[in-house]
Amino acid sequence: MAALRAFGTRAFDEVAVTDLADAAGVTTGAIYHHFGSKLGLYSFVRADVERRLLDRMQGALSASQRDDDSVERALLVGFDFAVSEGFVSILGAPPPAGEQDRLVDLLGVALDSSILGKVVAAAWRAAVTVASDTSARDDARAALQVWTLRSR
Repeated sequence: MAALRAFGTRAFDEVAVTDLADAAGVTTGAIYHHFGSKLGLYSFVRADVERRLLDRMQGALSASQRDDDSVERALLVGFDFAVSEGFVSILGAPPPAGEQDRLVDLLGVALDSSILGKVVAAAWRAAVTVASDTSARDDARAALQVWTLRSR
């Protein structure tokens, strides 16, 4: 839970293993033993958070008829999840190098274009990152809505 809170709200480089260990009430050795490295722990936490995000987005895509609004609904459901759960940092960043980008995959299928999936995923991540500033959350969400309206 400590890693989820830390990586959810702060950039990877801003999170220290000693802080994670202290918050979790364990030793740094325990973290390295179970996860191999800070990146291993981050990847584990990210996979869980990303799975929850994609489940919600897939649900939004599946719950509606395939129409022009289905991708917008999925993007907004995902945005609202990332913001309300405090996962703006971990979900606003692309996955570590070499790891599969499941958001791009989902959007590429939904949009019938892997290139468009990459572009839309980048725009969604930018909106989520902007939302880390609480005073800009509504504007970031509105920008995402405007962007999807214009892309039709």
